[in-house]
Amino acid sequence: MVRPSPKGRFDRGVSLLSWAYNEEDSIGDFLDRATRLMESACEDYEIVLIDDGSTDRTYEIARAFQEKNPRLRIYQNERNLNVGISSRRAIQKASKEFLFWQTVDWCYDISNLRIFLEYLKEYDIVQGVRRRPVQVRLRLFKPIAVLLKLFGLKHLTRRSDTVQKALVSVINYMLIRLLFRVPLSDYQNVTFYPTKWIQSIQYEARSSFANPEALIKSYWRGMSFKEVPINFLPRQKGRGKGTKLTAIHASVQDIFTLWFKWVVLGQRGKIKKGRIDRIDPEEWPESQA
Repeated sequence: MVRPSPKGRFDRGVSLLSWAYNEEDSIGDFLDRATRLMESACEDYEIVLIDDGSTDRTYEIARAFQEKNPRLRIYQNERNLNVGISSRRAIQKASKEFLFWQTVDWCYDISNLRIFLEYLKEYDIVQGVRRRPVQVRLRLFKPIAVLLKLFGLKHLTRRSDTVQKALVSVINYMLIRLLFRVPLSDYQNVTFYPTKWIQSIQYEARSSFANPEALIKSYWRGMSFKEVPINFLPRQKGRGKGTKLTAIHASVQDIFTLWFKWVVLGQRGKIKKGRIDRIDPEEWPESQA
């Protein structure tokens, strides 16, 4: 399929979702940037923000911004519930025809948002794939990066702003790919869904595995996917929380628990494999991705 060249703003409703925990340094910039992008790309949109029990000024800053842009809808968790629960709550609060998410630190390059949205007219789901290379500075990790490249998995070394974080991402990817046999090129990135479909998914994960869970269940239901390049952008403010040991442990526990339930015990039901249209390098030159 030739990459579309849409004119004008997307003519369907779109919800941009995000969740924040103690992000007072980043939340104002995020909301400014999100508003500008959505205004330029969509005729009808909303921004759904979950404040995940922040103890700083995240909620107050967001409330003040809401006076400038009433399309921002804010919900508070009574306590910190983590990414998995917050993302699921944001999904259920979305009211537009399609939805996608972006992190508060704006770590994914969605400058081609208008093009990505156009693919939703041809595919059920649009999935981002990271492509920007990680600079390997520590000798300890060079053999691993080289090994991945030898096996043709170059895109797996293009996932984060440090090699340590990239390795966590790589291991997570390879584990999910091995156990669930869903041949997507990325499981933790920006994903564009029909809202009614993703709201119908019965989530079982409580960790960051919630995003891969939705992709796996969508593939098993025969959905069509279009992969698009969405590069990683290093965090500029605040501190990332996704690679804390507690978050990693919760994700790995969900992966093995649900693999045993769905695959070993056969509780995933009847499978109809989906269709994946992968990135065509000629369609997406590196300089334009």
